[in-house]
Amino acid sequence: MALANMLLLWSLTGHVILIILSLCVIVPLSVNQRSFCGHCLLFTTGKWREEDGMFDAHWASPGFCVFPLFTGVFIFIVSCGQIYRYARLKDEESFLALFIDVVLGIWSLAMSIISSIMITLGFIVWCDGMTERFPTCEMTAGQNIIHGDIDHIDTSGFYIEMGTAQFGAWGAFAVSVGITVISLLKLINNHQVRNIKVSMYLERQRLVNQHHLQNDGVTTPPTLSDTENAK
Repeated sequence: MALANMLLLWSLTGHVILIILSLCVIVPLSVNQRSFCGHCLLFTTGKWREEDGMFDAHWASPGFCVFPLFTGVFIFIVSCGQIYRYARLKDEESFLALFIDVVLGIWSLAMSIISSIMITLGFIVWCDGMTERFPTCEMTAGQNIIHGDIDHIDTSGFYIEMGTAQFGAWGAFAVSVGITVISLLKLINNHQVRNIKVSMYLERQRLVNQHHLQNDGVTTPPTLSDTENAK
């Protein structure tokens, strides 16, 4: 029981951290898409125009931003649900509930690693375009680099926003690994405890049946040596 309680405490702590990290993905990406008028910065390429020095962006698919946002929302909802369930938990968790925890942990793990790679590689592609004109990608933040029919795009905070999103995504991946391992340990521990209980029950039944047989006068048949001694 001590191991089960400790694993439960670690799971609860991990989900609290996941809520914070998921917000580090949701909030910056949402703000960035709003600042970029619904365009997704990730994997966006383009060319610098010589006539005016502006960046002619070829916007990437919005899905590159939507998937990490969906992952952040998914992890946030799952973590809130798990914390609520753990807070109201009074009896021992069932095998089915522990199995569902493992499945949710694997889903969160897979989605978070895909989102982390998307954000990291997508931001590298964007920065490659920025460094064709500027020494560093960070220096383009706040610069008037895109204008025309979309001159209301605000680039002032994209570097901090994407950096925070990367931190949140990779952090969520690391914590999801830990939570998945803990869920597996809880499942294995529950299975072992159930096996021990079944073994103890069977042994108790055997001892009870043996005691009843002795009380009913069923004894071991006498041996030949016992018969000769009686004579």
